Amino acid sequence: MAKKYDIYGMGNALVDIVTEVDDAFFATNGIEKGVMTLVDEERQAALVTAIDMLAADKQCGGSAANTVIGAAQFGASVFYSCKVAQDELGEFYIADLQANGADTNLISGQLPQGTTGKCLVMTTADAERTMNTFLGITASYSEDNIATSALLDSEYLYIEGYLVTSDNGREAMKSAKAIAQQSGVKVALTFSDPAMVKYFGDGMKEVVGDGVDLLFCNEEEAMIFTGADSEEAAFEALKASAKQFVMTLGPKGALVWDGSQSIPIAPVPTKAVDTNGAGDLFAGAFLYGITNGLSHAEAGALASRASSAVVSKFGPRLSKAQAKALL
Repeated sequence: MAKKYDIYGMGNALVDIVTEVDDAFFATNGIEKGVMTLVDEERQAALVTAIDMLAADKQCGGSAANTVIGAAQFGASVFYSCKVAQDELGEFYIADLQANGADTNLISGQLPQGTTGKCLVMTTADAERTMNTFLGITASYSEDNIATSALLDSEYLYIEGYLVTSDNGREAMKSAKAIAQQSGVKVALTFSDPAMVKYFGDGMKEVVGDGVDLLFCNEEEAMIFTGADSEEAAFEALKASAKQFVMTLGPKGALVWDGSQSIPIAPVPTKAVDTNGAGDLFAGAFLYGITNGLSHAEAGALASRASSAVVSKFGPRLSKAQAKALL
């Protein structure tokens, strides 16, 4: 029997505030360039004050949200499990999810008290993204936020690696994975960011456990996680942790392991202006492909086109029309 959802995603719900800055902004404000840094509300408020908010773009985000919305824009049926607060940004988040075709556990007007998380995404002229994130209420995302009936009615569970930073988030990852495995739902995981495997490596290995069906990572994350000293060695080592996986290689494209063979995915040349969301959309396009009749090679090619398109513009998403044009 066909499942209601192709993808059930779980991750941090963050309202993305996307803006352009220069390297001097990082020096002035003591920001480490090129990584995601967790900050408290006071620190983020100071940074928000320092940027040009009128020129900033705002949308519901978080890594897994960008992935499931990307998949939905191609035509996948998706559900997103997350946590926001009863505030203006929380209601904005629900409306934006629904407008993009994603079902969710969130119910407008019935949200908990607190502050909805925000991610300040700073892009520079070299197309690199730097994120400062205040998690807000999503830091308390837990097993209680898992919508089990929707998860069981999905072909894939997609877990965001950023959840590993809290004990309750990590337990939720493990719990959802166990429910999926016991019920024949395939488990996909993304490492999300090199910092997640560098600073939370033990927790990530705990989540991976006896392995996942599909893993998304880049070569840096793969090397840190496996301890390998080359992308080739890391590729081989990942076979012990995932039945199938995708290793993205930036401008060199990607490598897919489909369980029996390595499939090189050619890059699509473009002028990058903002790398924010490239990995998220790659995963969304790939998951859409393999749940909607495409081979791994075809899904990889679509994902390569999609990530190339999204880095050529500002912001972590394409429009639905832009996504459909890539099919």
